Amino acid sequence: MQAVDLTTIRAAAAELRQLWIPARVEKVIQRDRYTISLALRTFERRGWLDVAWHPQAARVCIGSPPPRTPDTFTFSDQLRHQLGGFALTAIENLDPWERVLDFQFAKRPGDRLAWHLYVEIIGKYSNVVLTDADDRIVTVAHQVTASQSSVRTVETGQVYEAPPALTVSVPKLSESFASWQERVSLVPGAIKRQLLKCYRGLSPNLIFLMLEAAQIDPNASTASLNGSDWERLFILWQEWLNRLEESNFEPGWTASSYTVVGWGIVTPVKDLQALLDCYYTNELNQQEFKQSRHQLLQKVGSLLKKLRVKADNFRNKLKQSDRADRYRQEADLLMAHLHLWQPGMKSITLDDFETGKPIKIALNPEKNAVQNAQLLYKQNQKLKRARIAVEPLLAEVMAELNYLEQVEASLSELEVYQNPEDLETLAEIREELISQAYLEASQHQNRANKNKESSPHRYISPSGFELWVGRNNSQNDRLSFRTANDYDLWFHTQEIPGSHALLRLEPGAVPDEKDLQFAADLAAYHSRARQSDRVPVVYTKPKHVYKPKGAKPGMAIYKQETVIWGRPQMANLYQN
Repeated sequence: MQAVDLTTIRAAAAELRQLWIPARVEKVIQRDRYTISLALRTFERRGWLDVAWHPQAARVCIGSPPPRTPDTFTFSDQLRHQLGGFALTAIENLDPWERVLDFQFAKRPGDRLAWHLYVEIIGKYSNVVLTDADDRIVTVAHQVTASQSSVRTVETGQVYEAPPALTVSVPKLSESFASWQERVSLVPGAIKRQLLKCYRGLSPNLIFLMLEAAQIDPNASTASLNGSDWERLFILWQEWLNRLEESNFEPGWTASSYTVVGWGIVTPVKDLQALLDCYYTNELNQQEFKQSRHQLLQKVGSLLKKLRVKADNFRNKLKQSDRADRYRQEADLLMAHLHLWQPGMKSITLDDFETGKPIKIALNPEKNAVQNAQLLYKQNQKLKRARIAVEPLLAEVMAELNYLEQVEASLSELEVYQNPEDLETLAEIREELISQAYLEASQHQNRANKNKESSPHRYISPSGFELWVGRNNSQNDRLSFRTANDYDLWFHTQEIPGSHALLRLEPGAVPDEKDLQFAADLAAYHSRARQSDRVPVVYTKPKHVYKPKGAKPGMAIYKQETVIWGRPQMANLYQN
């Protein structure tokens, strides 16, 4: 993830000054642990200013409206109390070469300054600090005590101090080419590293774009550069400084990220605020997606492992109970041949009543024949009771296994983050596992909008019919028991965990064989058997699909089904 550097901060602040000064603060809402949103209103527009102190994505930009979820954070509550109804009158750079912005607030434009909101965008040390007009700290997003830092503390009640400045040189337009080249090349080393070490205000991404525009290898040694290399680089260096001085920026998307200086642009944009909001929202969503998916897969995998061990234990007990009839048979034989028993016998061989074949019966030499028979009868009863007790337990474990395998199949399908819908689908799976008591609810893991339902995959069949495929158990239930009508066809892999698929049909419409095959192929693809060549898929009318009483999400039974063989490998052709 590309960190917000000084150049981006200067560009974002310049655009905010132009469009949002002055503006009245109508609301303050904290989106999450690291982001507050200020509702600003001017004569021309209304928007939400996001101020984030995230360790990898600290930033300020106009973003989307925050989710309608309860705000229980103390920091935002204090900001609401102090800034509500005040006007944002200025946005200043605390130091032209430091990544700290000073948002200034007054009762109304032209009045005496009342509040400073200092936004420190300095990587993992990022912070947001509210002070009064005399710079005394009122509240802070993250307090830094003396035990945490010996360099600088940030606590309520003390006077605000800016972060310590870097000791390297400040870039100047007035510096000559010879002086600049001498400073950068004084100690031979990779050009990208020397630029970063010699001057303030630079970032690795900015240096990479500058060197790429100058057609210089970032790892090239300063000693290997010729005169023309230095001249091309110096021209770009001065172009950067001119952009900073004149607030003349060119934002746009590059091949891998974004820029505000015009170098490496693939797609130019006019709205820098929208660019920053889009980039960091997407990056943070990807980060959250990876972490959440990994956690859920680990949890489900751990549960499945334990359940499989439990199922194996129950099966072994049932195998042992298969000997119940054998014990009864041996006891009956022994009682019928008591006269053949002799004291001290450790075993006795008797002919079976039905087959006549000899059966060897183990005996306890310390007990007589009747007592040995009684032991065999007791063992018979014990194993019969075990079977009666174990069979429902095994059935319960198998139902739980089937359910969690279905969840695991849904998670396996969500391999990479593509859009916010993927994150919403993961959130639904997490909520489902919480509702089923497999996970504990976390205080800060609230979905953006609990009233919003994620959408299934949608495809178009060869004849133009829509095929809807569930992405998790919540969607599967909605498709099968809420969305489906009498004319649709319901598809599912036969006895294999997978998604519910619904071929949407209008009254009187009859799908062709190619439509049925299309639906079967995609149902097979969205299942645990997607790596197989051929997968049995059943389809039937939705009215023949039922949810057993007390069944877990996504579980269903069906009847009057027809089997068709799905080809998962064909799904890639359909998606292209």
